[in-house]
Amino acid sequence: MPAEQLYSLADLLRVMQRLRDPEQGCPWDLEQDFNSIVPSTLEEAYELASAIEHGDYPHLAEELGDLLFQVIFYARLGEERELFDFAHIVHTLVDKLVRRHPHVFADGEIEGVVDDSTSVAEVKESWEAIKRQERHQRRQTSVLADIPTALPALSRAQKVQKRAATVGFDWPDVSGVLEKCAEELAEFLAAGEESKARQEEELGDLLFSCVNLARHTGIDAEAALRRATSKFENRFNRLEERVNSQGKKLDELDLESLDGIWDEVKREA
Repeated sequence: MPAEQLYSLADLLRVMQRLRDPEQGCPWDLEQDFNSIVPSTLEEAYELASAIEHGDYPHLAEELGDLLFQVIFYARLGEERELFDFAHIVHTLVDKLVRRHPHVFADGEIEGVVDDSTSVAEVKESWEAIKRQERHQRRQTSVLADIPTALPALSRAQKVQKRAATVGFDWPDVSGVLEKCAEELAEFLAAGEESKARQEEELGDLLFSCVNLARHTGIDAEAALRRATSKFENRFNRLEERVNSQGKKLDELDLESLDGIWDEVKREA
């Protein structure tokens, strides 16, 4: 489509307005509220992440558009309740970005230029200091305040650990983390004959320690597990195809036979 024919942000806002029109809008869209569209927002975010992980760049613009639509939806709901509108969302975002990047925007001005260079380490330190100040202004005194509870468990664990580390509560090096993982594994194994609740608690501690290991080695735990799951899924699909090509079904083979095919699939990878 030629540039002059491309739809604009104004068109998108108008489409959302039409969808929420009380008399001529879409019945489904009219039924939605802030809470009801949260699952869609999370789903669109994961679909975007999946497209990036799989290198599906031809569809990336579409996935980004789906996520943007969620923002537009929230903006419309906020405007209808006279809470905020899209312009307010943009203003709040720009204000925060400029405030949190004093090493780029001199004197808090978008066109203000800072002459001195800044290292990545200094940027991270400044970022955390600014966020601490923001939490203080919001009367959030805890170091762990404002970490979303709706984050995926691995991501939230990593974020909690990272925040605690900013005040020195952290292992000095990875060796301590490895020892902790071994300790938690032993405790989980020892809880094998106890209650299910005790096993769950110990497994949670073990997973938390594994996330800490990922953080200390510079690995994103959530991304690592997604890749591991995807790898298993791909190998299992190939195993299934191989069994089917032999005119058999998975549940017709014993575990030893399946393990043999699985090892073949792994060697081919």
